[in-house]
Amino acid sequence: MVERLRSVPLFSELPADDLARISRSVSEVTLTAGEPLFAEGDAGHHGYVIVEGELEVLKATDRRETLLAVRGPGEVIGEMALLQEAPRMASVRARSDAVLLCIPKAALDETIESSPSMARAMLSTLLARWEETNKRLRHTDRMAQLGTLTAGVAHELNNPAAAVKRASDQLADALAEYERAVSASSIDVQAVQEISAGAGGDASARDPLGRSDREETFERWLDEHGVADGWRLAPALIDAGYELADLERLHATSSGEPAAAVELAVAGATVEALVAAIARGAERLSSIVGALKSYSYLDQGAVQDVDIVQGIENTLLLLSHKLGGVEVVRALADDLPLITGSGAELNQVWTNLLDNAADAVSGADDPAIILRAARDGDEVVVEIEDNGPGIPPELLNKVFDPFFTTKPPGQGTGLGLQITQGIVVLDHRGSVDVESRPGRTVFRIRLPITRPGEREESP
Repeated sequence: MVERLRSVPLFSELPADDLARISRSVSEVTLTAGEPLFAEGDAGHHGYVIVEGELEVLKATDRRETLLAVRGPGEVIGEMALLQEAPRMASVRARSDAVLLCIPKAALDETIESSPSMARAMLSTLLARWEETNKRLRHTDRMAQLGTLTAGVAHELNNPAAAVKRASDQLADALAEYERAVSASSIDVQAVQEISAGAGGDASARDPLGRSDREETFERWLDEHGVADGWRLAPALIDAGYELADLERLHATSSGEPAAAVELAVAGATVEALVAAIARGAERLSSIVGALKSYSYLDQGAVQDVDIVQGIENTLLLLSHKLGGVEVVRALADDLPLITGSGAELNQVWTNLLDNAADAVSGADDPAIILRAARDGDEVVVEIEDNGPGIPPELLNKVFDPFFTTKPPGQGTGLGLQITQGIVVLDHRGSVDVESRPGRTVFRIRLPITRPGEREESP
C-alpha cells in the first residue's frame, strides 16, 4: 500500500512515516463500468486515488450532464469537498472497470497538519483543479445563459412575426372586399372616409359589459335602417371607434343606400386595422432587435459609457418569457448619469440576478420583483428585490462562493452569483451585497460612476 501511494504524484514526496500512517487507514474500492462513486450533493467523507481504470466527473446543468473531466491512474478525486467540508460539487462514475484507494478524511487531515510537503502538494492540486473546473463551468454557465436569452428572443420575435403574417394574409381579402364595396354602390367614398377618420370612440377603454350594451344598441340602429347582418357589422363599427352620431352622419351621406354605406365603412375600417396591426408588429420586431443589439453592445469597445436603466430594460425585454405572470415594479430614476464600464458584462449581472429572482418567486402566491436604481453620491445603486421564500441566514455568507447554489442539482451551476460578484467588484470596482428574510430578498449593486483614476466631466 505504501508503494501504491508513493506512485501517486500527490503523495510521491511524503516521508515514509507519513505514507505509513496514511496507508493504515486506506481501503480498496472496485467499480464496474458505469457504476457511480458518489453523486453531486453527497457529503464528502473520503478522498480517492485511482489505481486502475478511468472515472468521469459530471456536473448536472440545466437538466443535462456536462462532462468536466476524465481522471486516470495516479490522480486524486473527491478531495475538494473533503477539504471544504462541503457537499460534492459534481458526480463521479466509472468510465471503465476501476480500482481506487479510499482515504478517510481524518487520515488526510492529520497528514496535512503534520506535513508541509503534503500541504503544498494538496494546495497545488486544488488550485489546478479549481482553475480547470471553474473555467469549464463558467463557459457552460455562459452558454446556458445564451440559451435562455435565445429562447426568450425567439419567443418574443414569434408573436409579432405571427401577427404580421396573419394581418398580411388577411389584408389581400380585405382590400378585395373594400374594392367590391366601392364598385357596388354610388356612395361618396370620400365622405365615408371623412366620417371614418372623424370617429373618435375608444373601444379598448370600454368594459366587456358596456361593449355588449353598445353592440346591442348598434344592432338595433342597423335593423331600424334596413341594414342586414347587424350582428356582424356592429362589432366592427365599434372597433373602428364609431359612435351613434357617426352612424347618423353615415346615413345622411348614404344617398338612400345605408347598407352600402355601412358595408363600405366596415370594409375601409378593416383595411385600416390590418395595416395598423402590421405596423405595430413591425415596430415590435424592430424594438426587440434593437434591444438585443443594445444588450450585447455590438460594434462597441470593451469599455464605454453605460446607461444602467436602458440595460435593465433590455434585459427585462429579453427575459420577458420567463417573467410572465410576475409583477415587475420599476422604481428607476430617469436622471441617472452614465457610468464608465462594460455594458455587456453589466447586462450579464442583471440577467443573472433577474433569472435568480424569477426562480425564487416561482412558487409565490403573488410573485413580484421590484427594481430600483438611483444615484448616491459618486455611485449608482441598483436593487433587485423579490418576494420569494428568502435565503436561510446560515447560507447568506456562502451565496457568492464558487459552485454554491441553493437550487437542486441540475438547476444551477452555482457560478451565477460568483460571476456577478467578479464583474461588479473586480471589473468595475463596485460592491454587491444581499439581505434576506422570508418574503423579501434584496441584492444591492453599487457601481462607481467613473472608474478609479478617471474624473467625471462637469455637465
